[in-house]
Amino acid sequence: MRTKEYTSVKELTGPLMLIDKVSDVAYEELVEIKLSNGEKRRGRVLEVTSDTALVQLFERATDLGIKGAQIKFLGKGIQLGVSEDMLGRVFDGWGRPRDGGAEIIPEKRVDIGGIPINPEARAYPVEFIQTGISSIDGLNTLSRGQKLPIFSGAGLPHVQVAAQIARQAKVLKKEEEFAVVFAAMGTTFEEANYFISDFEKSGAIEKVVLFLNLADDPVIERIATPRLALTCAEYLAFEKGMHILVILIDMTNYAEALREISAARREVPGRRGYPGYLYTDLATIYERAGRIEGRKGSITLIPILTMPDDDKTHPIPDLTGYITEGQIILQRSLHQKGIYPPINVLPSLSRLMDEGVGEGKTREDHRELSNQLYAAYAQGIEIRELALVMGEATLSEMDKKYLLFADKFEEEFVSQGGNENREIEETLNLGWELLKIIPTTELKRVRDEYIKKYGKRR
Repeated sequence: MRTKEYTSVKELTGPLMLIDKVSDVAYEELVEIKLSNGEKRRGRVLEVTSDTALVQLFERATDLGIKGAQIKFLGKGIQLGVSEDMLGRVFDGWGRPRDGGAEIIPEKRVDIGGIPINPEARAYPVEFIQTGISSIDGLNTLSRGQKLPIFSGAGLPHVQVAAQIARQAKVLKKEEEFAVVFAAMGTTFEEANYFISDFEKSGAIEKVVLFLNLADDPVIERIATPRLALTCAEYLAFEKGMHILVILIDMTNYAEALREISAARREVPGRRGYPGYLYTDLATIYERAGRIEGRKGSITLIPILTMPDDDKTHPIPDLTGYITEGQIILQRSLHQKGIYPPINVLPSLSRLMDEGVGEGKTREDHRELSNQLYAAYAQGIEIRELALVMGEATLSEMDKKYLLFADKFEEEFVSQGGNENREIEETLNLGWELLKIIPTTELKRVRDEYIKKYGKRR
């Protein structure tokens, strides 16, 4: 392994150190910094010119003086030691155990940058993953290998939804190895404890690998955490043949860390101060999910982000929507009604739903039932808004039926317990039960044979 040592530190600004008179240094190369008092710090090369290197420090730099510091370039990038023994363990944002357990003995060490999946080698996501949450499974289904983000807002229960999906998700009708890689960035101590205790209590910890980066941890660690999680997922999926669900929470904290580093580098800011390469950077994370032709395993990705001011046009959700295959949106008004999970199915979307449902996957009536439920709920919401303006006295009998359907749909289909794990059959049957509120003549999006078979009326 090539190593080179320097003492020519020119400048230290925040988490960035400029080193002069260097040669043969590579982008993202690891750096070890030995202080005059004997302490050691770590960093990575962020930028290289002909004779200078800009190094990003991993630990806080407040007490780091440049006088007498020795800089050693290690000739390699950030790596993660991977092994099947990582299942059931809790790590920090650098991949070090934080559960009090022993160090992992790695089967191999892998660069966290990952290798992009060749588009030609990608297999289309067609296999249904059951989350046990009706508003996802019934109307916005998740397929194996899909990237389906959850857009939330400050104060909404995305933490609980994330934990519930991690506990309950499984590949339907297949006895295959399924595991969850869960990465939390910028999370509070209370949230980190919630995830750990929730998984331990339910027994799900045995099939989960947790990477936890706390809010007071270094910013640079927040940028590495999702890449560590995906490196672990790639090893378990493509080398061990497992089906892996990766949950990344909260991508807004990740983007904020990226903006902070960009500001320290004095880069020209883009929209709302975020770096102009935010789209590219997010794509390097999201595009690591998928299926590969000829490989048994798969990586399904659910990134979760909080929209500042509940604004869907904010750069983070906006750019995420371009890269991923749909979105699940949590609605504040539903949360205020006491509905959990507060998923608004109308603006939510799964672009790969058509291929993941139907006979042999979920049930033959799934797609048409989903369309009918969506249409009836949209009609009910429209009438609800009309009633607020005109008054309920102006509504026809049919309008009142749609209004009742919208209320019942939210109370019985969307709303469910935090530990309630609904099978897909239960979700679909519940949808048919709710459609009985509306006359058969109004059900124009489902075939008569399905109405007779699944929606029998007394």
